[in-house]
Amino acid sequence: MSFPSIPELAALESTSSGVRIPPGDTAPLTPRVRSLLDTAEMRRLARVSQLGLVSLVYPGAVHSRLEHSLGVYRLAIEFLGRLQAEPRFVEAVTDADASAFIAAALVHDIGHWPYCHPIEDMGLPEIPRHESLVAGILAAGGIADVLESEWRVSPVRIAELIEGSARDRAGRILHSLLSGPIDVDKMDYLARDSLHAGVPYGRNFDQPRLLANLCLDERGEGLAITDKGRTAAELMVFARYVMFSEVYWHHAVRAATGMLQRAIWIVRPSLTPESLARTDDHQFVSWITAAAAGTAAAPLVAGLFGARRHLYKRVASFDALHRPQVHAAFAGRPYGQVVAACERLASSLSSRTGRRIEPDALLIDAPPAEREVEFRLQVRERADHGAEAAWQWRKLEDLSPVVRSLAHEQFDNLVKRVRVFVAADVAEAVRGCGSLEDLLLEAAEPEGLGRTA
Repeated sequence: MSFPSIPELAALESTSSGVRIPPGDTAPLTPRVRSLLDTAEMRRLARVSQLGLVSLVYPGAVHSRLEHSLGVYRLAIEFLGRLQAEPRFVEAVTDADASAFIAAALVHDIGHWPYCHPIEDMGLPEIPRHESLVAGILAAGGIADVLESEWRVSPVRIAELIEGSARDRAGRILHSLLSGPIDVDKMDYLARDSLHAGVPYGRNFDQPRLLANLCLDERGEGLAITDKGRTAAELMVFARYVMFSEVYWHHAVRAATGMLQRAIWIVRPSLTPESLARTDDHQFVSWITAAAAGTAAAPLVAGLFGARRHLYKRVASFDALHRPQVHAAFAGRPYGQVVAACERLASSLSSRTGRRIEPDALLIDAPPAEREVEFRLQVRERADHGAEAAWQWRKLEDLSPVVRSLAHEQFDNLVKRVRVFVAADVAEAVRGCGSLEDLLLEAAEPEGLGRTA
């Protein structure tokens, strides 16, 4: 064993002490892992749902961030078990680094708050990225004590591995295992989210094949795969694409997302990072319900978290392939500009229908600019030159038209649509207006967002 002082590696081979997690795996529990799991910071993750609003559409998707964290931790041990056979990895990564990586995998979601991703996608300056909170959370309280006394690792080092700010070679390598095209986080959440949502899409990639073919890239500073793992990597890209298409970006999930974002926009004067960063689902719902009382956000919050589900209805949808002007007018735009366009569109529709449509009864779902299915990965191939064997390195996207298509044309052009949602009581009136394309472009124009050549 190349990392003889890592007890979790040995414990993975034994089922004598561990916690069972779906779909039937055992995450080994060493004393230092138990101590981390028992901290208040990690226990909070047991009360934060992994998929948030997705459970309004897929009722089984109520698993917690703690369950996901345990799955990521178990995969981190498996990654180490495979990579300890890679000479360049063992040369760069010490036992102390390997311990830090395992701890980082376990606590990587420590900065997540409830319904984190939809709120972050708004890009509001008063809302920090959850990754930026990691260092502060790890530096204080019981979790810092456990990391320093039982893991013999600095909380600063753990934060570096999670945030990607490490400057040393080992830190860069280990961050790529935590956050890269193929990483312990994605590999777990695709399969786990798929399992709990009750769909097959995220489980249809060959995880054992990927694990068996992990290696370091040409520079020896990040994760790559051998050519034998290429098909498994393509399947993972496809699994991620379909999970976004059918689960994360399901139209009803996007309706709920738009409702939450508009509610946050309305109550943002009472929003502070502290009101989010250390809350659980119940505390968040209590906070936003109180903050929304007496405001236009109240029916939005009640529709999401009240006794009865009331989601806005989809009345129009525009992808970049068939309606490029509408898509270009809104995709990636600042949230405040989109809200202003909603107000203008509501006014136009009120005139057309002869019925007052309140600005907050209408939502334009404008996709964020980030590429969720971006997939840049090196593939190591054997190149024979005479008697000597050498390696050559290729980009997966150069080798695979499937990857290029899924990551760009399919996802950005077809899945990430601009959608219009309205309150149920005005949906039929709005649908009766016919195509909304021209009205949307007119609503965008005053902000300089409208028609493109």
